[in-house]
Amino acid sequence: MVMNLSFFRDKDFFRTMLAIAVPVAFQQLISASLNMVDVLMVGQLGESSIAAIGLANQVFFLLILFVFGVTSGMAIFTAQYWGKGDTENVRRVLGISLAVSTAVGSGFALLAVLMPERVLGFYTNDPEVVRIGASYLRIVGLSYPLVAIVTSYISVLRSVMLVKLAALVSVTALVLKTGLAYLLIFGIGGLPALGVRGAAIGTAVAWTFELVFLIVLVYALKTPLAASPFSFFRFNRQFLRRVLVTSMPAAFNEVAWSIGITVYNAVYAHIGTNSIAAVNINATIEDLFFVLFIGLGNACSVMVGNRIGAGEKEISFEYGRRFMILGILAGLIMGLIVILVREPVIGLYDISPQAMDNVRRLMLVFGLSGWLRVHNFMLFIGALRAGGDTRYAMFMEIFSIWLIGVPLALLGGFVFDLPVYWVYLLVHTEELVKAIVIQLRFRSRRWIHDLVNISA
Repeated sequence: MVMNLSFFRDKDFFRTMLAIAVPVAFQQLISASLNMVDVLMVGQLGESSIAAIGLANQVFFLLILFVFGVTSGMAIFTAQYWGKGDTENVRRVLGISLAVSTAVGSGFALLAVLMPERVLGFYTNDPEVVRIGASYLRIVGLSYPLVAIVTSYISVLRSVMLVKLAALVSVTALVLKTGLAYLLIFGIGGLPALGVRGAAIGTAVAWTFELVFLIVLVYALKTPLAASPFSFFRFNRQFLRRVLVTSMPAAFNEVAWSIGITVYNAVYAHIGTNSIAAVNINATIEDLFFVLFIGLGNACSVMVGNRIGAGEKEISFEYGRRFMILGILAGLIMGLIVILVREPVIGLYDISPQAMDNVRRLMLVFGLSGWLRVHNFMLFIGALRAGGDTRYAMFMEIFSIWLIGVPLALLGGFVFDLPVYWVYLLVHTEELVKAIVIQLRFRSRRWIHDLVNISA
């Protein structure tokens, strides 16, 4: 593909892109920054606490990725229906999304509250890490269904271009979460010092507030979603089937990927507590790195989906190409920054010399390979999913992570006893294979499916 950069003169494209990408990126920046603050606060309690919360959050990680898969799969329809100007069907898709997401969130809540030790035992056999992590999960798990509902609403709000509203709600909740965690972890202002349990209480309260605040704003501002909740569920069986057939592969895609990531973390934890602590610290850097690209990926998905819904398939392909180029260029720059800031970042944490060395090497690998992951994110989550190519994406994800990434991780960690940073490098092999296959699929244009300009 020739890298034609003439689109840099297209002001309308960049104006629309920035209107979507900037609020989402800002939200992700606040989220990643405050997550880093959370890790720093918990880090004052020791490596076991860092490892415990990191592993406990793997449950939330699985939940949010499954819900993200459901909602992003549904967003294929909401973006295309919005491009068509069909608000009634946007609401119906939201209803399906709420039903599926809430059911999943409730299931995860039961696991977190009733059997946290068994869940954490999958990742580590360190009794102290399991004990601390279980005390966190029992509290925070109660709010999982609320998170699922909020995620469904925010996905649709982005599809209908109400990105600032979604960002406002999320950022407010994140600030509240961090403030409460600080007060309750260390016992500030006469409050009890609850340690890890304080972080869990702050998180659960903030997520409850987020749902209430979101619903109030949706109706107070008379958004397209401010309708009778009963209207969300007025769809026939044919409509339900059409939405689920396309959207559920996206959910299974995320599940396949997230379980693979969970296996990776189990391997890292097997290598040692200082290894999983280092991985969790590096993960906060990855989150900061991807702030910009989550914004760009969301803009890509919405803009490509809107153009397909408007019947402009060739423009949708061109938009996908532009986002891919922008992602690669920005990914290379961000990777260099990650490499340059390694030492200042390591100095923020009270960890052992071995953990410091692991973080240093993990950040180097990530800095060199991050642009490849950005390329895949732009095309995989941005373009292909917006085009309704979910089944192909699902099979590609399962192939790359389970036939390449997971076997290499298991070999590196359990057979060859490699250090954590070498296992981390081996895992990134699947991103290279995925990039080649996705590029071919994108260029073929077979991923572009108009899902809404057909009879319901």
